[in-house]
Amino acid sequence: MSSELLVDVSAGIAVLTLNRPAQQNALTPAMIAELSAALQRCDIEDAIRVVIITGTAPAFCAGADLSDRVGEVTGTIDPPPFRVRKPVIAAVNGHAVGIGLALALQCDLRYFADDAVYGLSQVRRGVLADGYAHWTLPRLAGIANAADIMLTGRTFDGDEAKAMGLANASLPGAEVLPTALAVAHDIANGSAPLTAALSKRLLWESLDMTPSVVGRLESELNQHVSKGVDGGEAMAAFRERRQPDWSGSVSEEWPAWDHPDEPERPSLH
Repeated sequence: MSSELLVDVSAGIAVLTLNRPAQQNALTPAMIAELSAALQRCDIEDAIRVVIITGTAPAFCAGADLSDRVGEVTGTIDPPPFRVRKPVIAAVNGHAVGIGLALALQCDLRYFADDAVYGLSQVRRGVLADGYAHWTLPRLAGIANAADIMLTGRTFDGDEAKAMGLANASLPGAEVLPTALAVAHDIANGSAPLTAALSKRLLWESLDMTPSVVGRLESELNQHVSKGVDGGEAMAAFRERRQPDWSGSVSEEWPAWDHPDEPERPSLH
């Protein structure tokens, strides 16, 4: 990894830091490639339990680096954070506009700096917002708020982001990363890896399913995890009145749920 993307893995938590502070962490094609590679690693390695994406102050990400003429910069990351099989937290510790905000919206939990500037301003430049923004934004904020943000291209602060449902919390900038780290440690130390991963996937995909499909998947996935390493540990910990010692493997125990004859049912592999 180059110095433009810092990767730190400790105590089961991977912190990915966009690191071009002089350019407010504006994204380049190289940074997109490196972030994609880092997220692929986080998806595969069982030792990584939670991922945090943040930026070197004073910004989270000011969008695409329009001065970079080497390739086109888009918000398409492979895999996008919502497909990574670990909880991904956006510690949005400063301004996030354009694909910078779109990146944060792809994460599972989002903590915003209250005094920073946020927006999807692409419409004012004659282009459409990308980075899955037309998919994530209405799911998080509702169609009316999504239309307001995307059709006007206006900006807003962290408190309004929280009110619209884009942020889990709006905090002073200096508290954003410590808060995200505290939540990450709580997940890494308390949640079973496979059940957290499957719950995350089902949460993102359930809005496109019928209630009957969701109910069936919940039952079948619970049957799957109950037969795994952590299913037995959960019962033993309950009987012995202690905290579970999770050791399950997301990469090795991930179920294959392809059913071509059931078009409503998603692929969870």
